[in-house]
Amino acid sequence: MDETPPVSAARGFTTPFTVAKGLAPEHRALATAYFWEAFQGKLGLMLNPPEKACRFIESVLDPSYAISAVSDEGKLLGVAGFKTPEGAFVGGEMGDLACVYGTYGGLWRGLLLQLLERPTTQGILLMDGIFVGPEARGLGVGTALLKAIAEEARQRGLSAVRLDVIDINPRARALYTRFGFKPVRTQHMGPLRLLFGFSSATEMQLEVG
Repeated sequence: MDETPPVSAARGFTTPFTVAKGLAPEHRALATAYFWEAFQGKLGLMLNPPEKACRFIESVLDPSYAISAVSDEGKLLGVAGFKTPEGAFVGGEMGDLACVYGTYGGLWRGLLLQLLERPTTQGILLMDGIFVGPEARGLGVGTALLKAIAEEARQRGLSAVRLDVIDINPRARALYTRFGFKPVRTQHMGPLRLLFGFSSATEMQLEVG
């Protein structure tokens, strides 16, 4: 974890916690499990079976592009990841996929994942996943992580934060809307919905400049 002062802190909850940049090595496995729980509905087709999915995800996590919420007892509560032209929280190349799924399995999974790839845009910080552990939901962790992401964008001199939310995750969309994100455009999957398990993805943006 970054030893600089925390981005923000939250008190007055059942579980007080602190939000800071980075992801501690001891939290890597739990972050992987939480990420998979949050995004298996979107990524399951490409990354299943679960044990291989978690092995791949854990191997490519980059803490440089993470903001973590950690309880005062040291337990990981949630993470917000982001992506820049230099890297992403969950990146990886064909070679990383092949190490887990084999050459053929890595190839077709990589091609499908490219269909979901979202390029970065000048002046905008792209989110690369946000998730909260089951026992920490309702404590304000998600909101605190979004505040930290917005502050990260400001510190980088960027004007906005962008994310994508799929139609089968209305709870996440409600959180983003309450926080101030506005829908920009919706991409309909068409026949690809049969492959990916969702019908559309909406791009949402928060102005922070």
